[in-house]
Amino acid sequence: MTQPGPGLDVHALRALQRPHAAAAGLAERITAHLEAHDGYVAFSGGKDSLAVLHQVLAVEPNVPVAFFDSGFEFPETYRYLEQITDQLHLDLHWYPARQTTLEVLAASGAWDHDAPEPAQRTDLHQVLITEPASRAHRDHGPGELWGVRAQESRGRAALYANALRTELAQHCNGDCQPDASHEATRRARHGGTVRRIDGTVAFGPVWDWRTPDVWAYLARHQLPVNPVYAKLRALGAPQHAQRVSHMLDGSQLEQGRATWLRRGWPHLFEELAAALPRLREFV
Repeated sequence: MTQPGPGLDVHALRALQRPHAAAAGLAERITAHLEAHDGYVAFSGGKDSLAVLHQVLAVEPNVPVAFFDSGFEFPETYRYLEQITDQLHLDLHWYPARQTTLEVLAASGAWDHDAPEPAQRTDLHQVLITEPASRAHRDHGPGELWGVRAQESRGRAALYANALRTELAQHCNGDCQPDASHEATRRARHGGTVRRIDGTVAFGPVWDWRTPDVWAYLARHQLPVNPVYAKLRALGAPQHAQRVSHMLDGSQLEQGRATWLRRGWPHLFEELAAALPRLREFV
């Protein structure tokens, strides 16, 4: 009896999808950003930052690549970083947080019913992102290229919407048509740039891409993806739960984030639950 074939190749199907409309002009914008600000690519090991990394390497193969280490990444992510650094010949710079995510969560007292009043409340974003990014900027300049997308949250959508209004007001020079028919052109020319009060400037080449756009780009260019995605998918995790950043940070626990951790990494989950007893409440 002839064995049936493997069926539809979803990876190949993604590669056939039409590229994002703004993709054609990204190389020019990335070049202009690097020339004006220097800086680095922020690489988390996730799909979005991988797409950005590939785009930037096509323009500047020697660009510094910064990894902000929370000390709480999936084990596969650390192995993946070694693999992709060798494969893409990255100039990778490691920026560990001054406190790991686990240390911050444990010190908060919020994860243990028997703990006294919380000893400290630490801003995780400050510890995991802002402070490591500040060190990276000191090393490489005020520019940053990142994979942050507006689709990911309302906060990020608002960030980009406000930044676009600022860019149009300050840099359009009267040559941007205000009518709706030119909206795509305005977004392609001026969207995705975030200027901060400390003088640093971030540009997100995939800022307005949808999730299918990102997967299609990675498939089209046959880029190696962090294996955590495949593991979460095999466990049945829905798309919103397929995240490869630090394993836990206190968010989305009710949506199953702790459950997927327990199913996919049971021994690791038990070790974490010993340090964070309330973690068991979310599985």
